[in-house]
Amino acid sequence: MKKVIYLILTVALIACDDKLDISNPNRQTTSDFWQTQSQAMAGCNAIYATLIIDGTYTRMTPALSDGRGDDVTGDSPWPDLVQVSNFTIPTTSGPVQWIWADYYRLIWRANQVLENTVDIEMDEALKNRIIGQAYFLRGLAFFKLANFYKIVPLVLATPKTPDDYYPTTATEEELWNQIYSDFQQAKDLLPDSYANVTGPDAGQIGRATKGAATGMLGKSYLYRKEWQKAADQFKELIDGGLYSLVDDYRDNFTDGNENNSESLFEVQFADPSQVGGTVMNWGGDPAANWKQASAQACTYSMDGRGYSDFLPTQWIYNEYKLEQTTDGKSDPRLLATIASYEPDDNSTKVYGDAWPYASDKIYPRKYTNDGKAGYVNEYDLNSGINYRVLRYADILLMYAEALNELKQTAAAYPYIQQVRDRANLPDLATTKPNMTQDEMRDQIAHERALEFAIEGQRINDIIRWGWFYDADKLAALKAHDADFNLWSAGNEYLPIPQGELDVNKKLSPNPAN
Repeated sequence: MKKVIYLILTVALIACDDKLDISNPNRQTTSDFWQTQSQAMAGCNAIYATLIIDGTYTRMTPALSDGRGDDVTGDSPWPDLVQVSNFTIPTTSGPVQWIWADYYRLIWRANQVLENTVDIEMDEALKNRIIGQAYFLRGLAFFKLANFYKIVPLVLATPKTPDDYYPTTATEEELWNQIYSDFQQAKDLLPDSYANVTGPDAGQIGRATKGAATGMLGKSYLYRKEWQKAADQFKELIDGGLYSLVDDYRDNFTDGNENNSESLFEVQFADPSQVGGTVMNWGGDPAANWKQASAQACTYSMDGRGYSDFLPTQWIYNEYKLEQTTDGKSDPRLLATIASYEPDDNSTKVYGDAWPYASDKIYPRKYTNDGKAGYVNEYDLNSGINYRVLRYADILLMYAEALNELKQTAAAYPYIQQVRDRANLPDLATTKPNMTQDEMRDQIAHERALEFAIEGQRINDIIRWGWFYDADKLAALKAHDADFNLWSAGNEYLPIPQGELDVNKKLSPNPAN
């Protein structure tokens, strides 16, 4: 099975009072739904379904992450996308609201599974796997909300009273402690893979695993500068030997080699020709004719081939040119990431046609179908390219970062070099031996920029490294991308949606409000 196809599930909540009890006999209620093993499995699949709508990974999670980095700039007629890129996004922005709503939709579904599956009589091993996936996906949702908004409410149960619909904002410490807890719970319950399990999930690829939970737990610790705890999780993964870098870097961003040895977790999309569907899966009430396609390819693709809402910055393009491979060529990650006119590297076509733009124009290529047979443009919104949430390359570079912060700088070299070796770059220990801790910090920042450009990582790195509040680093960011000239303190985050603040008076504004 190539990938898990997400089942869309809606459970109706039927209200009643003492005077009148009216229910729809054609719709199940929460009280009579959660009875069987198959229903628990359907509830679990419904959590995954929220990963493929507009506010999560179909479009806005990549877009509103990439747009704020210095590797990407806005190029859209849609003001919200340009404003997010230059840090002037309003509190009434539709995309900001969609991200908020859709991650809480995911949390709501995960909470249903956690509350109701425990009492269902079913295979105990399968029950643990279902509960483990719910913890992982809820942890992922809180992780994304923490990085987008900084402070948000912790909703850990489905509402039972009217007051439950108006949660208070958690502290950062409370939020991150819950993220650690959810990923740890998932790690304790999930299998290494589904290849050898028995049950309805047997052999299914794309479900959360112990490795995914371990990696996200380590990443969460790293984001909070818990260096030793982060290093312990990464070392466990590296020593386990289950993951490895794929030979071809671009295999991480097309539909040709999905769920490969480098992937710890990815969101499963599918071309409608594989699974059907005629209506784009933007959100709202699910329907049988929904697609399960990604809109990222169309959003990012070049003029005349897609919406061209974002462009790579000249800085990130130049960064790829700073160092040649051992055989005197350009870094191969350049043309996997950016569509540019490169006659010397045999890159003079887009979507099979001769380069139609000025020779100095550059566009995103990562996560587009440029080069795939049969694709002439992305306007049909049928891309089936999975979104890679966590790659083994990230584990290696985060482990190197943690080692450096633990003052084990020399020990960091080999893990960075594994990533460089795939790009056929020279031995860093030879070209830059005996770096200081500060020099290694800058080197890791450079390595991460090249490895993860246009993957939604850069803004989170910039924030966690404190670059917005370091005068020299901020000046460099402004030189990389003129959008940073409009940044003001706090606006590195998305604002809490104004509609949420208006409705919930217990909700606190964040630094961007």
